[in-house]
Amino acid sequence: MKTARADATRERILTTAERLFAEHGVYAVSNRQISEAAGQGNNTAVGYHFGTKADLVRAIARRHTEEIEVTRTRMVGEVPAGAPVRAWVACLVRPATDHLGALPGPTWFARFGAQVMTDPALRGIMVEEALAVPSLHRTLRGLHACLPALPADVRAERADMARQLMVHTCAERERALAEGTPTPRAGWHAAGTGLIDALVGLWLAPVTTTNEGER
Repeated sequence: MKTARADATRERILTTAERLFAEHGVYAVSNRQISEAAGQGNNTAVGYHFGTKADLVRAIARRHTEEIEVTRTRMVGEVPAGAPVRAWVACLVRPATDHLGALPGPTWFARFGAQVMTDPALRGIMVEEALAVPSLHRTLRGLHACLPALPADVRAERADMARQLMVHTCAERERALAEGTPTPRAGWHAAGTGLIDALVGLWLAPVTTTNEGER
């Protein structure tokens, strides 16, 4: 019984912190505010259950990335030999957008991710959690194998562009849904299709060579 209560408390804290971080930013929210909003009389509850703020951020990220990994592992396993760029881009996008679509609304994870990814001190946590899963590495290897002629520096540049587009497009859609404002696509699955279309175009765009040593 005690363990069940502790687990329930941890879940309330995680959900509350995710929402507050998404809406206000990570460093604008104190552990005390999280504890109070989660209905904890003890203002040290966050520190007791999670330790530092960085540990709390990691726990929030991990409870989503674990579910996303299940979907991506299945999708990667279904990609046939010789699949085109679009198949691998879908393995990047669909697990995240379908995960957001499966969550009860309103959701906060996309905005939470955008907040953390723009914070220099915490950004590494999201990157580490994403790279810790085998399916992402398999997806990136498959994608890069489709683009053997793409120069390494352009590949790195476009990977950064793709990451920014995914993070902030999802965050903006989530914000619009929370505020009840119109969105370009009716559902998260359709939004994922739009992202896949855009990212395929980004990866397959021509490379313009200008001055020597400059692209």
